[in-house]
Amino acid sequence: MTSLLIKNGRLIDPSQNIDAERDLWLAGGRVKAVDRPGAFSSGSAEKNIDAQGLWVLPGLIDMHVHLREPGHEYKETVASGLAAAAAGGFTAVLAMPNTSPPLDNAQEVAALLERGRAAASARVWPAAAMTRGRRGEDLTEYQDLKNAGAVAVTDDGSWVRNPKVLRRVLDYAAVCGLLPLCHAEDHDLAEGGAIHEGRVSTRLGLPGIPAQAEINAVTRDINMVELSGRPLHFCHISTRGAIEAIGSAKAKGLPVSCETAPHYLFLTHEDVGDYDPNAKMNPPLRGEADRDSLLAALADGTVDALATDHAPHSSLEKDVEFIDAAFGVIGLESALPLALELVRRRLISPSRLVELMSLNPARLLNIPGGSLAPGQPADLTLVDPNLAFTLRPEDSRSLSRNSPFWGRDFVGRAVKTLVGGREV
Repeated sequence: MTSLLIKNGRLIDPSQNIDAERDLWLAGGRVKAVDRPGAFSSGSAEKNIDAQGLWVLPGLIDMHVHLREPGHEYKETVASGLAAAAAGGFTAVLAMPNTSPPLDNAQEVAALLERGRAAASARVWPAAAMTRGRRGEDLTEYQDLKNAGAVAVTDDGSWVRNPKVLRRVLDYAAVCGLLPLCHAEDHDLAEGGAIHEGRVSTRLGLPGIPAQAEINAVTRDINMVELSGRPLHFCHISTRGAIEAIGSAKAKGLPVSCETAPHYLFLTHEDVGDYDPNAKMNPPLRGEADRDSLLAALADGTVDALATDHAPHSSLEKDVEFIDAAFGVIGLESALPLALELVRRRLISPSRLVELMSLNPARLLNIPGGSLAPGQPADLTLVDPNLAFTLRPEDSRSLSRNSPFWGRDFVGRAVKTLVGGREV
């Protein structure tokens, strides 16, 4: 495997408390050494990359991605989704299990990993189903799933209504070393809704999904964490009430964590406009107060991770009446540019960006990565923070085009993504 010297870049690695110009020596698919500029001779590696003007980051990790394979390959495949991830600067993604059939057995987990190896791009880590068929009733075989390569369990898209079932999920996931991820939504309260319940839903004549649907579910699930003492991670938090409840739980020392998605930080329900299906997702875009609370929580540490909830859909599901359009937007190629916009607005620091998009996901999922310390995998994202570009659908590697950010001008993006020291 080729040895590589990355010179003159700004290394930003909060795991080592580094934000300074450093040279990085990679060999054998791992980080061999980090030192001051000029410490290594150019001849010490087979290949050199001059990273002058670039940020050198631990490879980004997206802990919420829908790859659609098996069952919906016309929307996305493992290969196309991982290509989009690499283009967006992600060296690894956590794949959700709501495929057809679902990832609820060891054979499906093994098949996903094989597809990932064949793609030879970003890494894929499986999140298996919490319950058989994602029906919220009988638990899947957690140890078998773990042995096959799963690192988390979730019924994403479905809330586990029965608290007794959730308690068993928390216990067995902890024993097997799997992180349980919760899609927190009171389905009885949200049923039939299309967008956030508020003035926009009233103006458009659309059934609403009240913020309380998320708050109810988060509150119930925090109570189960308190009862069991076991960890739980909340997916795609969108409301002020939910993030306040999670913050209070953390203050009490409960083992909870959460993520939010970039679209909740940049858009509100007003961006649905005149029935734009690319602004329809679940949970829905909320109000300004919700967005402002999430931004504050991103900065103060309440939010642990920034994840895309990349949810590809074809025109068959999106170019229809709004009420019938599928929930979901893609985000692998827009997430980092949006996060860099938060850095430019001084809402978060560059080190905090790396925590949210690399270090914390690696730690939560207990997977390699998130750090460029010697011995760590040579998974890197090289970022040009000053590169101006326009996000265009024709440039996307995803098979689907359902983004609310097409035509948006950005400054800053990934220019090289390396996995195991190899450019992908």
